[in-house]
Amino acid sequence: MKDDFIVPLNGLTQGRTKFRWSVGKEFFERFENSEILDAGLEVEVDVEKSGRFIGVDCEIDGDVTVTCDRCLGDLRLPVSTGFALSVKFGDPGSAGEAEGEREIVVLPVTDADLDLSQTVYDYICLSLPVQRVHEEGGCDPDTVRFLSSEDDEELVQKDSSTPFAGLKDLLGKK
Repeated sequence: MKDDFIVPLNGLTQGRTKFRWSVGKEFFERFENSEILDAGLEVEVDVEKSGRFIGVDCEIDGDVTVTCDRCLGDLRLPVSTGFALSVKFGDPGSAGEAEGEREIVVLPVTDADLDLSQTVYDYICLSLPVQRVHEEGGCDPDTVRFLSSEDDEELVQKDSSTPFAGLKDLLGKK
């Protein structure tokens, strides 16, 4: 697991080299991510070395399991994302530009390997929607019924000793 997502830059031959890794629950546990409960993702990396140019193209496909924001049940979300990097050697403080459609990663001249684990993790997390809910009708019906506003009104009407009992009259007034 430790050598996953490592691209040995010094050992690359001219031309294209392909790498493939699987991402599961353990990968997200390494990052102490409690939001992603499980994962079944495939990461395909195509590294092109041509002279001093090193280009990294990555595609990530599969699904992750998260908690539904509405019913707190397990929710499987599809993931289909990717990124393109240009690797350069030099002073890491000189990064920050983009080269066409590629992000530039500047590594110290002494680095022999490119660790893509943080970049893969970031792109997976960024591809997930902010609000994560089941499709209509997919949530646990008992939880949805408990959360519905009709049940809230019934609870307030049944117990007039609650501090919210007086608010029920305000609901009908505009």
